[in-house]
Amino acid sequence: MSKRFWTGLAVAGLVATLPATAHAASSCPADTCTEGQLADGTPYAFAKPARWNGAVLVDLDFAAGGLTSPLTASLVHRGYAVGGTTRTVTSWNIARAIDNQAEALGKFEAAFGPARYAIAEGRSMGGMVAAGVAQVHPGRFDAAIPMCGGLGGAVGQWNQKLDTVFTLKTLLFRDTALPVTGIPADVPGTQQQWLAAVTSAQATPAGRARIALAAAIGQLPGWGVAADGSPTSVPSGADGVEQGMYLALAGGPLPYLGQAVSSRRAIEQLAGGNPSWNTGVDYARQFGLAAPEQHDAVRRLYARAGLDLQADFARLAAAPRVTADPAAVAYLRKGIVFTGSLRIPVLTVNGTGDQISTVAQQSSYGSLVRRAGNEPLLRQTYVQTAGHCTYTTGEQQAAIDRMLTRLRTGHWPDTSPRTMNTLSAAADGVAGRYLSYVPPRFNRMYPPTP
Repeated sequence: MSKRFWTGLAVAGLVATLPATAHAASSCPADTCTEGQLADGTPYAFAKPARWNGAVLVDLDFAAGGLTSPLTASLVHRGYAVGGTTRTVTSWNIARAIDNQAEALGKFEAAFGPARYAIAEGRSMGGMVAAGVAQVHPGRFDAAIPMCGGLGGAVGQWNQKLDTVFTLKTLLFRDTALPVTGIPADVPGTQQQWLAAVTSAQATPAGRARIALAAAIGQLPGWGVAADGSPTSVPSGADGVEQGMYLALAGGPLPYLGQAVSSRRAIEQLAGGNPSWNTGVDYARQFGLAAPEQHDAVRRLYARAGLDLQADFARLAAAPRVTADPAAVAYLRKGIVFTGSLRIPVLTVNGTGDQISTVAQQSSYGSLVRRAGNEPLLRQTYVQTAGHCTYTTGEQQAAIDRMLTRLRTGHWPDTSPRTMNTLSAAADGVAGRYLSYVPPRFNRMYPPTP
């Protein structure tokens, strides 16, 4: 019972609850909503239905529009209380964002009473934070559902992003001022320069071959979303896979390079330096670990362009490497390095074509959990979709309902693709896209495995 009565927050977090008719934004989707600010100024909001099932979901990004989302409406209809915070104050201070979820839960319980089941969940950075909550605050939360989160950990995933950008710069843009680290204050201008350069390279056979190599080394998907946000078919053949890699890198509505520039700038400012390195990295070996279809596409494109793949590996090996600022690495480590230490159940969801939270990171998280002997507490699921966090309402609802069953019974229910898709379709009438999938081994695990 101690986790339900964290008196430090419960006493300090007394708040007034507002009926739906009096909610400041007139958008409360439940019978009662509450909102306010945490100690650091971070906004929070919660919605609680009258027929509450005792479960509350706490999400990093809920207060930034969650009250009006279709998922919230679906959850409230099923009896869940839902809420959480925003990332506006914490940004890439992941450690503080993790602690804020516990503080937000205290606000909810001060307003509505103890929850029977407190579940950390979220998407993107929210997924990373939810997994962090499971590791850092298992005494406050009962479960976590990280969706499309960077589960390679803060250090590992930014080393992986460095690999991609470093390869592009070395092989295609060596004589330009395009930055790999040390991102300047003009983030939009820098993003546009990078995207324009890659778009120009995409128009040539040599550019396409080297774009494919950089994406394969960085474990990007060979499947992307069109520039207008419309879905694309699962690619086939060397040209289709390369086109998917290009869309993931620079052509879609949320390009990998855009986020690699903007978030790196934010991290470098908070950390006081560069937290990523590629000293000692063998890029030929990393390419060897690429998915078979990407491996085949790169070799075919290099042959078509008349390029020597081994010569490009030699150029990468000879290029001056990037070293990290130890203090900045320490900052990112504090944000979260996943250890596999679990005391509460965790259910992950990741898209196979996610260009921001690459699916290979899921293998890192899973292997660490297994190495720590906590595999019984983890279930990992995959959705066949391109783009970042592009799930249907039903697909998300299915994962949340499965976790509630796990908490109520003490045993994992069936999380097979067939069952998840049945639950997904029942929730919103849209066919689910869960599938059996084994992600590739993450090539920048941190700390590295033997």
